[in-house]
Amino acid sequence: MSYKLQFAELLPYWNVLLQGLIFTIVLTVVSTAAGIAVGTAGASARTFGPAWLGRVVAVYVELIRNTPFIVQLFFIFFGLPSAGVRLSPELASVIAMVVNLGAYAAEIVRAGIEATPRGQIEAAQSLALTPLQVFTRVVLPPALKRVWPSLTGQIIIVMFGSAVCGQIATAELSYSANLIQSRNFRAFEAFIIATALYFVLAVAVRHMLVRLGARWLFGSR
Repeated sequence: MSYKLQFAELLPYWNVLLQGLIFTIVLTVVSTAAGIAVGTAGASARTFGPAWLGRVVAVYVELIRNTPFIVQLFFIFFGLPSAGVRLSPELASVIAMVVNLGAYAAEIVRAGIEATPRGQIEAAQSLALTPLQVFTRVVLPPALKRVWPSLTGQIIIVMFGSAVCGQIATAELSYSANLIQSRNFRAFEAFIIATALYFVLAVAVRHMLVRLGARWLFGSR
């Protein structure tokens, strides 16, 4: 018996897919901004901070990079309530994505920072710039420019990881597709559409980040 695709069965649920897509975008934007900030702070701490702080960041990075994202998400959502910390699925998802991206971004940004010529830093210090000015004006911009392609790829990976957040009832795109197929039993069609939307979203986000980096962050065209 052949299977007949019936995408028309999904039309009554277009708003569910749209809401899931929008929430996936929101999760990605928020986690990207906060995750890169966390990663930059971690990279700075490991490169220029005191030894004890560098060790703390190193433990955080190794812990996150060597455990599955779904375990991190479940620990935050199901584990923290045992300590009296109860979070909504949405907030738990954001925190998990930020923590995950922050760890990977810390190592990516640190690689860019360590590639900065020492003479460039010493020249900035000789101009009586404060350590914060040296970092934000001399070290960080070229470091980010060097590693921006890697950061872009990691952001896409984290965006795909948001699909796991549906396991705790976060209403993102994969959760919406699963909800639709549970109502009309058209799982094949629902997840074909979800796959296509993830593909389009990934291409759009990558293109936007490349243009954002070239045009606004690094001053090139």
